[in-house]
Amino acid sequence: QEVDTGRPVAVKILIPRLSRDPGSVERLRREATIATRLNHPNVCPILRLGETADRLIYLVMPFLEGEALSEHETRRGPFPLAEGIPLLVQMCHGLAHAHELHIVHRDLKPENVMLVPDPESPNGFRAVVMDFGLAKERRAGPDVVKLTATGIVLGTPEFMSPEQIRGKPLDGRSDIYALAVLAFELFTGQLPFTGKSAQETMIARLRGAPLRLREVKADLPAKLEAVISKALSVNPAERYGSMTELAFAFESTSTTGVFGRFFRR
Repeated sequence: QEVDTGRPVAVKILIPRLSRDPGSVERLRREATIATRLNHPNVCPILRLGETADRLIYLVMPFLEGEALSEHETRRGPFPLAEGIPLLVQMCHGLAHAHELHIVHRDLKPENVMLVPDPESPNGFRAVVMDFGLAKERRAGPDVVKLTATGIVLGTPEFMSPEQIRGKPLDGRSDIYALAVLAFELFTGQLPFTGKSAQETMIARLRGAPLRLREVKADLPAKLEAVISKALSVNPAERYGSMTELAFAFESTSTTGVFGRFFRR
């Protein structure tokens, strides 16, 4: 709880190994400063970045009541269309706001989305995307290291775009790809790429060979399959051009087409 305001906050501490790395600390400072500009109901901003006397780096964020999307999925399984589409539209609008500020998430996954109770949202939950621009730095495993120049992975391999795997410059279309992977898992309970190892799975992603949505769950609409397939294109130019476009596309898969009007802010 903040002493000055009394509001509840969450504090994240950078692991000591990265606190000792000047490059990691500088990147965190730069991106946390940008993330303080976030102001949208579907994103969680960084309130400030600080450092303790013994040089531990920490981030302060608003404390959100609710449950991570990953925990919700684990507890109750794949989402029905009527519940999943509004959440995806909300994520699109939050990410669109971040992209307007030139913030690329880089580590979008169910663990980084909170479902916050909100009586004004369909199904009583509002999606809030966490940790913008603060993809964790991790040492790649032996399979993944063969596919990276440095052996350091920024992001979570299962959700990384082909250009992120290759270490190329990223823009908002990389987040579009990651959100499509998240959407596939949201509705089916599994990822769109398979392989006997992390290397095989990442190679499948580089080659652009995802499972079709309705191969896994035949009762889902063909229109939704087409939206996710387009967003999973290997070439960023063949994906949707913005998160706003993707939000409209998700809306078009519903029978009512009204979800986005609740969240377009």
